[in-house]
Amino acid sequence: MTSARSKAEKPDTDNMEEKIRRLGEGKQHVLEVPQMLDFHLWLDGKRLARRSCRVVGESRTGKTVNCNTYRLKSKVVQIPGQPPKIPVVYWHTPEELSLSSLFVGLLQRLNYQATQGRIPDLRERLYQVLRGCQVEMIIFDEAQRIPKKALSEIRDISDLEIAVVLVGTDRLNTTLRLDEQVKNRFKPCYRFNNLSTDEFREMTALWEEHVLQLPEPSNLTAAKAQNMLFPATQGCIGLLDQVLCEAGIRAIQRGKPRVDLDILKQVIVEGKDWN
Repeated sequence: MTSARSKAEKPDTDNMEEKIRRLGEGKQHVLEVPQMLDFHLWLDGKRLARRSCRVVGESRTGKTVNCNTYRLKSKVVQIPGQPPKIPVVYWHTPEELSLSSLFVGLLQRLNYQATQGRIPDLRERLYQVLRGCQVEMIIFDEAQRIPKKALSEIRDISDLEIAVVLVGTDRLNTTLRLDEQVKNRFKPCYRFNNLSTDEFREMTALWEEHVLQLPEPSNLTAAKAQNMLFPATQGCIGLLDQVLCEAGIRAIQRGKPRVDLDILKQVIVEGKDWN
């Protein structure tokens, strides 16, 4: 009897590990909230008009996940015997970007294998591949890293009737001002702001319902929880995701059906340097 009772009371470790894995995948979770839909509609307009632009905001305000999601929604079309049609290309700009790494990186992003050669050859090859793949938009994330010479090359890519989107922090604006021609090419701007208190409460409710998915409500939209969460994250959706997922994992590990205020406080105190 003792053995049978112990077996019945044994926690479902496989289910627990799956829940923890879902919350701790190492990437921000994606929900199609109104802000995302509005931004994607704005990008649609720029893509249809082939108008280059910039997207600016503080770190963790959702720029990267919104841009990458837009790329994922723009389906690649593959017809046998023809180059793939790739409407939107998303590229995370590396540190210390050179002209060769710019051309090679984009060619690799387009799944093109021949990436050896001199700068003029790589440039011409990239232009041919962009035309062949019918690319309509290229999104350069972390664009504040791009040096002046590479920015001039990226400006020229927009002459191929491709909407080039530069995404970065406010440092991007400073970089663009160094070259009048480049600045004028990327005048249209979409700004990602930190969430207001009302928007933050709504986002918390969505995350609790659709991301945490714990057995019992955690009531994270209540005043006490919000008074802890909002100052800790400064209204940044990326930090909200990080705090809530860490708190959710801790609740699951402790066998709790919800995130209580003690767990929330512990996670916030430990992560003071996040913001």
